[in-house]
Amino acid sequence: MPGQVGSIENEQHGLLAYLAQARYLLRLTAYGLTEEQLRATPSASALSVGGLIKHCASTEAGWMAQVRGEPQELDYAAYADNFRLADGESIDEVLARYDEIAARTERTVIELDDLGHAVPVDHSVPWNSKDLSHWTLRWVLLHLIEETARHTGHADIVRESTDGATAYPLMAAAEGWPETDWLKPWKPEP
Repeated sequence: MPGQVGSIENEQHGLLAYLAQARYLLRLTAYGLTEEQLRATPSASALSVGGLIKHCASTEAGWMAQVRGEPQELDYAAYADNFRLADGESIDEVLARYDEIAARTERTVIELDDLGHAVPVDHSVPWNSKDLSHWTLRWVLLHLIEETARHTGHADIVRESTDGATAYPLMAAAEGWPETDWLKPWKPEP
């Protein structure tokens, strides 16, 4: 996937394209890391690259379940577990789940075909405004783009703190870009 979103046909296509790009950039933060490095928490926070990817996948699944009107139970203990890879849980499993969630998100948006679709606001949590009755599907997609991009920034910092790798050299390595005087694809330490 290129470093920039391509031409946009319409608003729905644009929102889905930017969400896909945000997911891709988040996935890149895991490129070439060992299982140990995926769990590492080298910054001031308790965040890890693997945990951030898992959290974004779970967050997207939860929001899209809300869009579809599927019942959800809030489990704050499970929420905290979404920020770390469980013992025995591999990044391949997390990424496969994220792919399934992404595909379901895209199917849901295309099937609804109404960015104004009303999504009831969950008033059981303190961060949702009590004076709103609903979000729109448009708002949910924008929120998912913002949430994924914010956590990609966190993952960028964790990744750089883990092995010094940054976004464009990782993208160059993952996509096989040729080395230039100004951009060298990331290579694992020997």
